[in-house]
Amino acid sequence: MKPLFFVVSLLFSWQLLATESASVAPQAKTEAKTAATKAGEDKVAKDKAELAKATESASVEKPTESELQDSPAVITLTPELVQATAPEAVESTQPITATNPNAPQVDTSKVLGNETAKPAAIPKTQQEKAVAVAQAEQAVIQAKEALTLKQQVKAKQSRESLAVIEQLIKAYNARNIDAFISIYDENVEFYAFPNELLFKGKEKLIARYGIMFKKLKCIKSSPIKRIVHGNIVIDHELSETCSSDPNVVDKRTELISSYQVENGKITKVLFFR
Repeated sequence: MKPLFFVVSLLFSWQLLATESASVAPQAKTEAKTAATKAGEDKVAKDKAELAKATESASVEKPTESELQDSPAVITLTPELVQATAPEAVESTQPITATNPNAPQVDTSKVLGNETAKPAAIPKTQQEKAVAVAQAEQAVIQAKEALTLKQQVKAKQSRESLAVIEQLIKAYNARNIDAFISIYDENVEFYAFPNELLFKGKEKLIARYGIMFKKLKCIKSSPIKRIVHGNIVIDHELSETCSSDPNVVDKRTELISSYQVENGKITKVLFFR
């Protein structure tokens, strides 16, 4: 009997323990759910309080009507507005004013040729026509006179330059060194084409041509063709020399020389070889 009673007691104890565990589990779940709900409500309340506080601190006191009139309008900047009002856009869209020195300056100067030509006044009466014709004829005469005067000055200069070269050739053929060098400027320059400086000055000119005049028995320069333009004379000449007998020409050479004449003196000579 005792073993049976012990088994029944043990079974009854286990059943009672299971019943208590089953009743405690739902109650624990309910308490946990209630605690979670309360925690969530507390968090929501806390968030609302913080939001209200932030809104209160960020809120701006509504301006009065007079303040709105005296103060500039407040513009809410959106991304599109920020992009549109970038420095490049502002610089290109701002008007030119005295308070905006950075605004682009507009070129208002007039370009040659963009102005509309004004037609000449058409004479209405016979007298006006006669006056216009007379003025046109006078303008043509003045233009011809100016051109003729310029040509006359150039022609006179050409005659003077030609006379200098004629004297030079005469002194050269006579082997007269004094007359020859007197035609040259003190600082005369001799070049070989195109720009090779041979020598400069009368001293070297005397040394070069003085020895040649003494050494040769005859010298003769004859122009083949000559071009004269103002103070420039270009000679294509035939040069003949006698080395031992004055009656026997033993050397003939064609030369092309350019002479520049200033104030009756030769200032520059250019030889074309």
